[in-house]
Amino acid sequence: MRKDKKQVIGDEIGDEQIKLFLDFEPVDATSPSLHKLIKAYRGLRVDDFARFLTFFAEAGYDLDGKDEQGNDFVAVIKDQRSAAEYIELIEKARG
Repeated sequence: MRKDKKQVIGDEIGDEQIKLFLDFEPVDATSPSLHKLIKAYRGLRVDDFARFLTFFAEAGYDLDGKDEQGNDFVAVIKDQRSAAEYIELIEKARG
């Protein structure tokens, strides 16, 4: 890349696009709340995920939802390379 070119990674995403992650429903016994968090984690950048958490809470979803094995969001993603910032956001949201 030329030095005078600024690298742009993705376009700004609007609130309505972020809210679409609230529409995902699980196909197994995973709680709907956990499923939505995982989909948002996989599809959104950290800043957008922080905005998503506001909409998530406003919609009344549970930050402590669990999967079939009893794992919550933090347990599911903790071993992934980019998880730390997302986990920090969840911990802040939990209070």
